[in-house]
Amino acid sequence: MMPLQDKRILLGVSGGIAAYKAVEIMRGLQRLGAEVRVAMTAVARKFVQPLTFEALSHHRVYTELFPDEGDPNVVHVMLGGWPDLMLIAPATANLIGKMANGLADDLLTCALLAARCPVMLAPAMESHMYAHPAVQRNLQRLGETGCRIVPPEEGALASGASGVGRLAEPARVVAAVAQTLCRTDAFSGRRIVVTAGRTEEDIDPVRFITNRSTGKMGYAVARQARLRGAEVVLVSGPSHLPPPPDVAVVPVRTVADMRRETVKAFDRADALVMTAAVLDFRAREIAASKIKKTGGGLVLDLVTTEDFLVDLGAGKGDRTVVGFAMETENGPANATKKLVEKHLDLIVLNDLTVEGAGFGVDTNVVTMIDSDGGVRPLPRMSKLAVADHILDWIAERWQRQA
Repeated sequence: MMPLQDKRILLGVSGGIAAYKAVEIMRGLQRLGAEVRVAMTAVARKFVQPLTFEALSHHRVYTELFPDEGDPNVVHVMLGGWPDLMLIAPATANLIGKMANGLADDLLTCALLAARCPVMLAPAMESHMYAHPAVQRNLQRLGETGCRIVPPEEGALASGASGVGRLAEPARVVAAVAQTLCRTDAFSGRRIVVTAGRTEEDIDPVRFITNRSTGKMGYAVARQARLRGAEVVLVSGPSHLPPPPDVAVVPVRTVADMRRETVKAFDRADALVMTAAVLDFRAREIAASKIKKTGGGLVLDLVTTEDFLVDLGAGKGDRTVVGFAMETENGPANATKKLVEKHLDLIVLNDLTVEGAGFGVDTNVVTMIDSDGGVRPLPRMSKLAVADHILDWIAERWQRQA
């Protein structure tokens, strides 16, 4: 089941240049299963046409408090009662000011006053406007009344300047919505350790060897586990991904770093999900100074790194350990061998030769193989959905152990 399946979200779009990003936000919410309807201010329609949202949402876009064609519903009251969450993205300084002071002079602001659900704002404006005391006072007032705020980011602005005020990246806004709507207590009292990303091993003071892992799969598992109420520790190699909300992130770099922090975190955990792409090799000796280029090329003397998951699996007791197998050939056989050798409860086979799987993409195609002989192939789906399948399996195992 998708994280936002059957959730209803009213996306309010106010009049800033970032309005075009609301289209991507809507699509992100839809990919998670949400039904999205859109309400726009008059100025927003100068940046993006309602037809764009209508074509992609397959629903009428609401723009007028008193539509010319008439409506049997009191539109703003209907919109206030329909959604599970109202998201305003972008939220301009003008709209924020109206909300903070209870003003309602168009459809969107009237619907906000009529809202009977959580409200979330993603502000976007020039830096000096965002920093203005009146705007900050209004945001503080809205926060105190329970409004969720997705803070803007630093970056290039419409004026050509750079600073804080840029609309949060659509993926971050979508994640904040999921964090609000999908939180459950199913894993309350449980502690889950997730490893993610790549490791790096130095060759000399300038160079290192690594792999292509971005950490997306592990970050997805960490985020979804937190949404289920678990205490989550994310041991992460180098990654450009934003940390999942309310997750304790422990940054590491080398295999030794990851081993030390994972062992430490697993000591008090109920489960370990080892998605990290831990290097199999390191340099036998690290050069003390930069290796100079010569005409003869370079031969590296590599030795194998310690597979610390073997020891963690062997000593797990009644705790749950999940591993990943990244393969390019003989996938099922190699994954099953690792499942046994590492004393795992579940191994997730990821075949790099399959389209839509692997590093750096938002989807995955995996097969889940468990220690009882169960084999569960999954079609291509988002990494968030794969994470949910893994966590569902862990939940089923805990129920059998109870």
